[in-house]
Amino acid sequence: MSIRLSRRARVAAVAALTAAAISLTGCAQVIDAFNSISSPNEAAATPAPNATPVTGEVEMPFDSQFTYDGSVQMTYEIADGLQIILDFWAVDSKRTREWYPDNPKTFGFAVNVKDTRVDEKAVLKQKRRVFLSNVSISSQTAQTSNQVSSPFQFSSDPRTLVPTDTIRSSKGLLINSYQGGLLVPETTINQLPQDTYGITLQFALDIWVEGTANDSKSFTQQTVYPVIPIAIYPRETETDAATGSTTDGTTTDGTTGDGTTGTDGWTTTGGNGSGPTTP
Repeated sequence: MSIRLSRRARVAAVAALTAAAISLTGCAQVIDAFNSISSPNEAAATPAPNATPVTGEVEMPFDSQFTYDGSVQMTYEIADGLQIILDFWAVDSKRTREWYPDNPKTFGFAVNVKDTRVDEKAVLKQKRRVFLSNVSISSQTAQTSNQVSSPFQFSSDPRTLVPTDTIRSSKGLLINSYQGGLLVPETTINQLPQDTYGITLQFALDIWVEGTANDSKSFTQQTVYPVIPIAIYPRETETDAATGSTTDGTTTDGTTGDGTTGTDGWTTTGGNGSGPTTP
């Protein structure tokens, strides 16, 4: 004869079996069992490793404010209230998504100084003078093959890059006079290794800084190192559009981004895709 248990009887039986299990195996093991049954797909969160580019990927991730906006401005405080400013912008092609490994990539840059302690129209003897004695640029590629190369180099005495009537001294080119700072309108990065997806330019600006206005004995020497990352795109994806970016130097809402300050002290601000925003 078969016996049919009512719903209450079945529940009572399950409860009895559970109680028996607790007495035999202990609470901890039962709790572990219930947890494993109730959450079979949950796993402990672990930090994702840094992404490593894989050969053959359509698009390589390379963080570049310059590539996003078409220009960038970097500011660094070289003394209290005294800032050196590097402007960097695309010249050819102005469409930074057309910067490929095998084509010429031309940019311009300018170096200026701003003394926030005095009015912009103050005469030179009221300003702390800053002389630029040398400009050099080194480079390092990011490649899918994990190889590294330095295909672009630049080094020059800024006094040789400007008209002969600009103010200068044995310390270099004066970059905060009424004549303005250093302007280099065109410099070209030529062919890169074919698997390059990014190149980082590191400037080295050798400067003499006046500690007190109109005091020739208060000069000190220092070197500052702004860094410009640049994304490089493979030709086969030239028609692809990156989500949220444009090629006219602005963000999708038509504005440029706020400046961000890195651990090296440089403040980076996206530009509008044109030339320098300082005199």
